[in-house]
Amino acid sequence: MDFLRPASLAEALAAKAENPAAVPIAGGTDVMVELNFDRRRPPALLDLGRVAELARWGEENGHVRLGATVSYTRIVEELGTVLPGLAMAARTVGSPQIRNRAGVGGNLGSASPAGDAHPPLLAAGAEVELASVRGTRTVPVGEFFLGPKRSALAEDELITAVLVPRAAGPQQFAKVGTRNAMVIAVCSFGLALDTAARSVGTGIGSAGPTPLRAAEAEEFAAAALPWDEPAALDEATAREFGELVAAAARPIDDVRGSAAYRRHALAVLARRTLRWAWQDVSGGR
Repeated sequence: MDFLRPASLAEALAAKAENPAAVPIAGGTDVMVELNFDRRRPPALLDLGRVAELARWGEENGHVRLGATVSYTRIVEELGTVLPGLAMAARTVGSPQIRNRAGVGGNLGSASPAGDAHPPLLAAGAEVELASVRGTRTVPVGEFFLGPKRSALAEDELITAVLVPRAAGPQQFAKVGTRNAMVIAVCSFGLALDTAARSVGTGIGSAGPTPLRAAEAEEFAAAALPWDEPAALDEATAREFGELVAAAARPIDDVRGSAAYRRHALAVLARRTLRWAWQDVSGGR
């Protein structure tokens, strides 16, 4: 197995073009597990740890351009007020050691339905930036996932960044697992309120072949929430929102939980996160 160590993004893209089967590695959270258990034996690994361009973030036109290898620790420490939903999810990823190494690019690259970063990215309406020697393109995160472990990433492309709108209102993230971190979610849910546009974004994780949005729940909440005179959230509204989120899921039975349990848990998570987010809008009234 060859080990490629480019020192710049240009070198990395050239190496990927010359070695399309090379597997990118940064934090190694998923790749090293597959290698250690001999589930995968690629002809080459493409180490992105020295590519400084991928480890930067900045704000552009109301969006945060988050480099693919910016660590979860940095997301928590540096972006908690700008991308609160993603920061909440980042706190639940792995151990401190993993959060110091892993980033959103690897999470997207694995295209797992259970990726912790995926629900908040869906809820926020993020886009994935993909680059190759042929050029750069962006793909809405909802169109990036094609199936379990399958994505729109071409064989000669690398994920270079994710473009996330700056939070325009309260955001929340919650997941169910045997413990808070270092666990694959049984199910997870991300929520983003835009108080100016009066819109609601959602993201469902680990309850379908890909991460999912709950479009009907978004439309219902956007119409039902009392934006003009924020008051305490009506229980009927919260419950209907939860049921619509559960109905949007496409779960299966597996070793972590049954489909029925996942739907029930998602309804609870959706109700809770909507209440928490709306408390920030209404001032706790």
